Amino acid sequence: MVTALRVGVLAYQGCFASEVFGVPDLLTMASHIAAADGIRDPCYDVSVLSPRRQVVGAGGAVIAVVPVRRVDVLVVPGFELYPGLDLDATLTALRPEIETIRTSARSGIAVVSICVGAFLLAEAGLLDGRQSTTAWLFAGELARRCPGTDVRPEKLVVTDGGVTTTGAFSAMYDFALGLIREHSGSRVARATARIALVDDARPSQAPYVDLALLPATGRAFSQNVKRRLDRKMCERYDLEQLAGAFHISTRTLLRRFRAETGQTPLEYLHSARVRKAKHLLETTDRTFASIAAEVGYRDSGTFSAVFTRLTGHRPRDYRATFGRNTGRAARPTNPVGAIR
Repeated sequence: MVTALRVGVLAYQGCFASEVFGVPDLLTMASHIAAADGIRDPCYDVSVLSPRRQVVGAGGAVIAVVPVRRVDVLVVPGFELYPGLDLDATLTALRPEIETIRTSARSGIAVVSICVGAFLLAEAGLLDGRQSTTAWLFAGELARRCPGTDVRPEKLVVTDGGVTTTGAFSAMYDFALGLIREHSGSRVARATARIALVDDARPSQAPYVDLALLPATGRAFSQNVKRRLDRKMCERYDLEQLAGAFHISTRTLLRRFRAETGQTPLEYLHSARVRKAKHLLETTDRTFASIAAEVGYRDSGTFSAVFTRLTGHRPRDYRATFGRNTGRAARPTNPVGAIR
């Protein structure tokens, strides 16, 4: 008899209930699919754990829990992280959960965080010296709080040394499908994804990043440089001319800009161009060459290469996935369909 994989989800005050039950629900579906495929042994033994007797999640959802026990995989969901939240106080109040995470990792249990659950793993010391990811909106804050980790904000799932972190919210399904694929096989994972309408081939969370929602980074100097680059986005990038506009040397410009933002002006310009190109791909039916020219690329091949590198999607694929068909309404095949 095959032993079921023991999966524990660590519930705690303020956690998202959907992230507590999202992975177990998908594993339950996979178990039924495996049974229909002739696998009679139980695949997964799932429990919701807590070092506390009672847990109330985000929005007041009461979550039934059992005491912490030995499992093979411990999943740590995310929580409400909103503007104005005292993150230090929030994490301090979760010391029992953080100690549970630390103890579990030391005993050889695989630990997985969902979304901003990565902040609990960081407090437990699990991310130091490892690559990690989290919700793209809060990746900068994770990197600031835990400088010992190499945050990869474009990644959906990162596993490094027995510790797994995932991107924002729905990335829990990318992790769960990977777990099902590893434990129950590709056939069961594929069928689970199809039945649940979950994409089992997403390469990155980069296409979902909206830089306008990210907190402003840098200080006055870099903000002024960014504004100039934004205004002259369609023009050819000229480092010497840019430095001359601020009456400093190119070396000083690069040093100061990187010190304030962590990137070069050209890297920022590429990201700004791609941000505008994403908007045009989503909202218009303009040709790729036209969009490339508007955002400053004379060669559409270069535009495609930069866009693909920064988003994980080719322009054509991005439009197919995120385009909003604003140009032409589909002609109804039945006259009744024209009635509003």
